[in-house]
Amino acid sequence: MYKPEGLEAFRVIDVEDSMNIGIPKERRPFEYRVGMSPAGVEILTQLGHKVYLEHDAGVGAGFSDLEYEKAGARLAYSPDEVFGRADLLLKVARPMKEELEWLQPGTALMGLLHLASAQQDKVDVLLKKEITALSYEQIQMADGSLPVLRPFSQIGGMMAAQTAARLLQNNWGGKGILIGGVPGVPPAEVVILGAGVVGRNATRGFLGLGAHVTVIDINILALQRIADHFPGVATMMSTKRNIERATAYADVVVGAVLIPGERAPILVSREVVRAMKPRSVVIDVSIDEGGCVETSRPTTHDRPTYVEEGILHYCVPNMPGVVARTATHAFVNAAIPFIVEIAGKGIEKAMQENEAIESSVVTHAGKLHHMHRRTDRTEVEDGLD
Repeated sequence: MYKPEGLEAFRVIDVEDSMNIGIPKERRPFEYRVGMSPAGVEILTQLGHKVYLEHDAGVGAGFSDLEYEKAGARLAYSPDEVFGRADLLLKVARPMKEELEWLQPGTALMGLLHLASAQQDKVDVLLKKEITALSYEQIQMADGSLPVLRPFSQIGGMMAAQTAARLLQNNWGGKGILIGGVPGVPPAEVVILGAGVVGRNATRGFLGLGAHVTVIDINILALQRIADHFPGVATMMSTKRNIERATAYADVVVGAVLIPGERAPILVSREVVRAMKPRSVVIDVSIDEGGCVETSRPTTHDRPTYVEEGILHYCVPNMPGVVARTATHAFVNAAIPFIVEIAGKGIEKAMQENEAIESSVVTHAGKLHHMHRRTDRTEVEDGLD
């Protein structure tokens, strides 16, 4: 495995044949991230690959076409050209229906695909076209860590805190609580379901705002890390009773649950939501994997909230999409070694020689690979597919 220690770290790649790499413009509303930064393009082009960038693909993240051209990219003025030329397509969000139509048979696709919660007809198209689909969120190292998902999880956790502070205000539909309280008035009670990367960063963010935090997880070692790093945070084992007790006193509940390659389990039932204090807030960061709260359904940045059972819900799947520059830089830093290896070796060899890459493959050669679809809930429908 390669360590991102500057451009020289990638010289070890033996590029037998240059690969055509496409970077299209993201088409989902409020998705401002882009599949590759100019710095990443420079690495790829200096290794001999051809990079085709759709015109204005990087504008949302603050990257101009000129920056990409200086890095060696070739501009394309239609999505058809980018999709048509690409051997390897670098996206952020899961392709929409029109993008699936543009995909050429046999193409490799990398992105935050979350296919375990996708509509079946999308998966069928990938299988029919024999697309090799690699999900960034499933690139998993031997120690169980998810290196490319990590920066998005870090951002999502931090954003959960700043979002909750806003939603607790009356003008956003909240109960009118200052999250950190003031002398003589206690702070907000925050319950975080999950002590992974999202949960730890959410904990850090909420503590910084002065909230009182409780973290719930099924993994005692994860709870031990929370206790070691954040003295004063209450920790609880994840049981039905503990979740019911904690959510009953919570002003904010954050869903931060992830099982790589699978839909998130439902930890909070509708009955539990109904028992929460009126006008409390649910922020389901797990919504991109189906959500861990039964009453959760995907929302968008322009209409991010809704009220269900008297509780304000925030369920935006692409939370980091509106801090696009930070998010793009962060994920490219993590993803570039894997992208370079795939481009240099080709899909088959990269899969054979790197288990982390192989673990991210969800469709290949017309068959499902590492994907476990759950059928106990209705398919996630984001209204855009």
